[in-house]
Amino acid sequence: FNSIDFLFFLPIVFILYWFIFNNNIKVQNFLLLISSYFFYGWWDWRLLFLIFISTLVDYYVGQNIYISKNRRVRKFYLSLSIIFNLTLLGFFKYFNFFIDSWVNFISLFGYNHLSTWTLNIVLPIGISFYTFQTMSYSLDIYYRKIKPTKDFISFASFVSFFPQLVAGPIERASNLLPQILTKRVFKYEQGVQGLRLILWGMFKKVVIADSLGVRVDVIFENYQSMDGSVLLLGLVYFGFQVYCDFSGYSDIAIGTAKLFGIELMSNFKFPYFARDIGEFWRRWHISLTTWFRDYLYIPIGGSKGGKWKTIKNILIIFIISGLWHGANWTFIFYGLIHALLYISLFLIGKNRQYTTSVVAENNWFPSIKELFQMGVTFFSVTMTWAIFRSDSISDGFNYLILMVIKFSIPTNIDNIFVFVMVLVPIDWIIRKNERLSFRISWLDYIILPILGFAIFEFIKFSAYNQFIYFQF
Repeated sequence: FNSIDFLFFLPIVFILYWFIFNNNIKVQNFLLLISSYFFYGWWDWRLLFLIFISTLVDYYVGQNIYISKNRRVRKFYLSLSIIFNLTLLGFFKYFNFFIDSWVNFISLFGYNHLSTWTLNIVLPIGISFYTFQTMSYSLDIYYRKIKPTKDFISFASFVSFFPQLVAGPIERASNLLPQILTKRVFKYEQGVQGLRLILWGMFKKVVIADSLGVRVDVIFENYQSMDGSVLLLGLVYFGFQVYCDFSGYSDIAIGTAKLFGIELMSNFKFPYFARDIGEFWRRWHISLTTWFRDYLYIPIGGSKGGKWKTIKNILIIFIISGLWHGANWTFIFYGLIHALLYISLFLIGKNRQYTTSVVAENNWFPSIKELFQMGVTFFSVTMTWAIFRSDSISDGFNYLILMVIKFSIPTNIDNIFVFVMVLVPIDWIIRKNERLSFRISWLDYIILPILGFAIFEFIKFSAYNQFIYFQF
C-alpha cells in the first residue's frame, strides 16, 4: 500500500473496473481475481500456487459438505479442509520453530548430540489470513450458515481480494462473498469515505508508525544501557507504533474496498480507550478475535460446562492466538499473560461489562472512573508489549526489570512524542465512527490534501516498507 507501485496499480484497476467492465459483473470479478493475483505475485509469483491450491481445496470441500446428507461424510470433508490449511500454515510458519523447540527439549534430558535440522523456508505473506478465511467458508457451510457458490471465479476473488489479502481483515464468506456475487454500483459518498480511510490509514502508517518505529528500534536494541524512563517511553512508542501500523493497514484495506463498492468488516475500534482487558480484545484485531471465538472457543464449549472448563477454554484461545502471531515462545507467553488478565476479570464476573457502549458515550470527556479504567488497561497492555517486541522471554523480562530498577523522573520528553499527542485527541473525537462515515463537507477539501501532503513528505524518509503484521 505504501509503495510507488501501488500508487499506479490502484488507479488502473479502478478505471478498468468502473469505466471499462462496469456492465458485466463476471468480468469485474475476473478483473478482481487477476488484479489480486498480480498484486500478490508482484512480491513472489511462485507462492501464488499456495493461494490457488487453498482456494481449490475449499471450493471442492464446500460443494461436497453441502450436498452430502451423511454426517460422517460431511465431517470427513470438513476435516480435509482443516487439516490441509493447518498443514500448509504449520509447515511454512512453524516447521523450524517446532524442530528447534523439540531439540532444545530433548537436550534437557542429556541428549546434546542432536543437531537442529531446519529448512530455509520463506514465510508467504498473508498465509495466516487467507488460510483462516478459506477455513471459515468450509466451517460456515458445515454449520449450515451459508450455501456454497458454484461460481469459482467469484469464490477465488473472495479468497484473494487484494485490499485485505495480506493482512486482513479476515473476512467471512457470509459478508464478503454475497457482495462479490452481486452487481456493484459506484457511489460517490462511498468513494469519498474510502479515500478518507486510505489517507488516514496511510498517515497513521507512514507519518506516525514509521516515525515511532525508528526510535523503538534504537531503544529495544540498546535497552541494557538505557534509562528506565526511556524504556517506559519505548514501550509506549511501540504500543502506538503497532497500533498505527496495523490499524492503518486495516483502514487502507477497508477504504480501498469501498472504492470498488465493497464493505469490509471493521478490524479496530480504538482499543486504547478500552476500560478493561475484555473490552480491549473486543476492539483490537476484531476479525481474528471473533474468528477464534466462533470457530474455536464456542465449538470446544465456550463458557458452558462450569467455571474451570471455561478457564481452560480461555487459556486455549489466548495461547493459540499468541502462537498465531508468530513462531516464537514470546508470542505464546504474550498470549498467556493476556489470558491471565482476562481470567481475573472472568472470576469476578466483569469480563463482559463493556460489550456495546463507547467510553464517555454521551459526553465530551470521560469520568474520573473511566479515565482510571482506561489508564489501568493501557498500562497493563503496554507492559505486555515488552514480551511481544523482544527476541526472547528473558529479554522481555530483563527489559521490564531494568525499566523499574533504573527508573527516574524524565527531565524532558522526546520530540517524537508529538506523534502520540496528535493521534490520541483525533482518535478521541472520532471514537464513535471508526469508518469515518461523516457527511461530505468542505472540511474534506482541506483535511484530505493536508494528509496527502504529510504522507508525501514523510514517506521520502521512511525507514520501513513492510507493515508489521506481514510477518504474522
